[in-house]
Amino acid sequence: MRNIALILRYDGSRYHGWQVQKNEISVAQTLEEALSRTCGHKVKTVGCGRTDAGVHALRYCANFRSDTRIPLDRLPLAVNSRLPEDIAVLEAVEAPEDFNAIGSCIKKEYVYKILNSNIRDPFLEKRVCFYPQHLDMELMQRAARAFEGTHDFKAVRSEGTKTKTTVRTVYWCRAEKEGNIITVSICADGFLYNMCRAMVGTMVYASYGKLLPEDIPQLLEKGDRRLTGPTMPPQGGRCFPDIEASPPYICS
Repeated sequence: MRNIALILRYDGSRYHGWQVQKNEISVAQTLEEALSRTCGHKVKTVGCGRTDAGVHALRYCANFRSDTRIPLDRLPLAVNSRLPEDIAVLEAVEAPEDFNAIGSCIKKEYVYKILNSNIRDPFLEKRVCFYPQHLDMELMQRAARAFEGTHDFKAVRSEGTKTKTTVRTVYWCRAEKEGNIITVSICADGFLYNMCRAMVGTMVYASYGKLLPEDIPQLLEKGDRRLTGPTMPPQGGRCFPDIEASPPYICS
């Protein structure tokens, strides 16, 4: 069987995240059903990581094994004809035997967008978090930098799937503003449940003076979720991974 890697993009608005759920519709379940019909056998995918309910993916990597004879340059068209309009396979390639979408992932980038204006934009409703109160960019940028490095991020995660460790390395965390759009970019070796949205919420708290940016490392050490900022709404979030392999597996 061939090991096939897919690059896909999806609007997560109506899905309960990537991972297959018992009672909720997920991206993985929807993709696996389409792949199974296309390939003529049951397909199980491995995704490069979980995404929260309602969060989108710009470039997401998954792999699966199949003996399908469909040429890989035609596979995206075949699968997309069986997928809903909010999920699209962009590319399919044959991957090395030992390639695993999550095991080969060395870092991921999560981007969160805020429309910081007192007038909402209907065309951005599912793409940004509408936030009409003024946000202080200098304080947000200082708070963003305070998250960088290797820390225990228990203080900015929600209870969910158990993990072996809550320690993660954040390679960069940036807050930038162009017009009325604030973009927060977080690159790390992995994320905990709701971690990025809680980090953005903590930056928002710092913008209001509810906490000092320089206090963030100490708050992370305390590990108390109650001391950090709120979990921001999901529609402003989107993510994409960086895969440890030669192009075209790199997804950043």
